[in-house]
Amino acid sequence: MPSEVHKVVIIGSGAAGLTAAIYAARANLNPVVIDGSLPGGQLTTTTDVENYPGFPQGIMGPELMENMRKQAERFGTQFVFDQVASVDFKGDPKKIKLNQQEIFSRTVIIATGAAPKLLGLESEKRLMGRGVSTCATCDGAFFKGADLVVVGGGDSAMEEGTFLTKFAKKIYVVHRRDQLRASKIMQERAFKNPKIEFIWNSTLGEILGSDKNEVTGVRLKHLQSGEEKDLPVQGVFVAIGHTPNSAPFVGQIDTDDQGYIITLKGTQTTAPGVYAAGDCVDHTYRQAITAAGMGCMAALDAERHLANLGLDD
Repeated sequence: MPSEVHKVVIIGSGAAGLTAAIYAARANLNPVVIDGSLPGGQLTTTTDVENYPGFPQGIMGPELMENMRKQAERFGTQFVFDQVASVDFKGDPKKIKLNQQEIFSRTVIIATGAAPKLLGLESEKRLMGRGVSTCATCDGAFFKGADLVVVGGGDSAMEEGTFLTKFAKKIYVVHRRDQLRASKIMQERAFKNPKIEFIWNSTLGEILGSDKNEVTGVRLKHLQSGEEKDLPVQGVFVAIGHTPNSAPFVGQIDTDDQGYIITLKGTQTTAPGVYAAGDCVDHTYRQAITAAGMGCMAALDAERHLANLGLDD
């Protein structure tokens, strides 16, 4: 047995990880949070958050995550600024190899989130949160009466585009092929919507912005003719999928064919004593509030596991 074995180690510091830390710390489990490459998670890259309960005037994403972090610290959570290189969940305690050190724990909560796939444009990065978004549910209400572009051809793109018609005046769906990958029912719903127009066989070569760092349009390139044209819009939603941050755990716990972590009862993974919460599990909702709820569940599941081992004191 290593000289120091923690009761709970939480990998990831977004909404799921920090909520798990708050619950575990209040249960006197002295959790350790591994920050990861993006402390605070995806919400630190967003501006206004208007749909998180308890903030009637809205709150900035980074501020919300800083408040969660302070709350976790208040109850005794320890934070380690490092990244996971590999893990060994086969034995007890679990071994987590970081870039700088190794730590051991009786339970582990994985809350590493998922990263939205991006187009890779410099302008996309510069204007992210300023007219460019990867979440219609999060940001759609900011674009009332606007003309918008949705990039993608799968179910996510159709769902985003259809949702955005509640607010926007016009939606242009830009897809690199001449037919969609989305399910038939999602296609039919989008085709029937009078606010949605499809631009086929095209890609975004550039997202155009003003001096105030606001989206003013996009530069489209037709893949067959090579012709380029500018389309004035006020926002761009990139909906080409997400990649769950589960690579370090492959071979230790089961994942689906997209890499999302499979949970059994509650948040329990296929490795006893290892739990998962948030966007690394959830490919349906992907909201801060659902991630936080799962983080709470994971902490309670870990606490019960420790109680069964007689280690909850």
